[in-house]
Amino acid sequence: MGLPVVLAGEGRRIMALAAETVQPTRFAALQALGGGLTLAITARRAETLKARAYDGDLARIAVPDDAAPGWVRAVADPGSDLSTPMKGPFRCRRDGAADLERAAVQIAKDARLLPAVLTRDMPFGLSIAGLTTLDLVDLTRLLGHGAPLRPVVSARAPLAASEAGRVHVFRPDDGGEEHYAVEIGDPPRDQPVLARLHSACFTGDLLGSLKCDCGPQLRGALAQMGAEGAGVLLYLNQEGRGIGLANKMRAYALQDQGFDTVEANHRLGFEDDERDFRLGSDILKRMGFSAVRLMTNNPAKLAMMQAQGVAVVERVPLILGETPQNAAYLATKAKKSGHLL
Repeated sequence: MGLPVVLAGEGRRIMALAAETVQPTRFAALQALGGGLTLAITARRAETLKARAYDGDLARIAVPDDAAPGWVRAVADPGSDLSTPMKGPFRCRRDGAADLERAAVQIAKDARLLPAVLTRDMPFGLSIAGLTTLDLVDLTRLLGHGAPLRPVVSARAPLAASEAGRVHVFRPDDGGEEHYAVEIGDPPRDQPVLARLHSACFTGDLLGSLKCDCGPQLRGALAQMGAEGAGVLLYLNQEGRGIGLANKMRAYALQDQGFDTVEANHRLGFEDDERDFRLGSDILKRMGFSAVRLMTNNPAKLAMMQAQGVAVVERVPLILGETPQNAAYLATKAKKSGHLL
């Protein structure tokens, strides 16, 4: 919505506004309050900009007095980095704690916005009506950890892969995105189930994009479950490795400039992979499964399952869908993300 919020904790208050949503009138209003503005960005984005991340995973850039909203967006969004590479030099803050700024950046990530937030300190004597105030203790407990998932409904859904299909819908308590389990047949709960954790991919699953292998993996996993007569495919709404469709398209645009998939994520300010695979283990345990034959090429999924108490008795490779258009993408996943391809 482009509205600021107030974050409070540890004897401080800050006003925080997502850099992506900054508009001229609101930016001018923030400047008029005085006290100086700060742009908080991740260390990944700071590395691209050659800005000092004194806070480890975060850099706090002092916004110049003569800056305009376009300056804020240019620092936050790497889309124009190659055409206008000289954005600095930057003066980065190193005074005091940055926990409130860190929480603000995580809020932006959870909202699928660019991970860059405009902030200013809020003296306790200053009050602005209508702003939501969030407590740091509550935010620390909630942000990045995911809310508990609750089963909503399940119903029979005959599929091309198997007429014995059933779709289960799970909804988080915080009103976030729903996640789905596609159950094939009636797999016994006391035996390892053939399972797949599949992250939503609008471009690959629905449009048949040749830039990734997601669509073939989705259909291949369901086909194998259908052939064996039993299995569970978890369809997790974590588009673009957890950064959302808009940011995924930003990453695609950066790939067209010559960056690989990991480099594109980093330039945007994200990690290689922002997904929370614990969602998958939570759903499996809610469905009564404690052991899996996991269809994956990603060792991180194996490690997560084991850490969350779901035994992985077998890794079932799922190598499908290589095209001339995604060969470099798959090579990057193998080289930089450790996928077993």
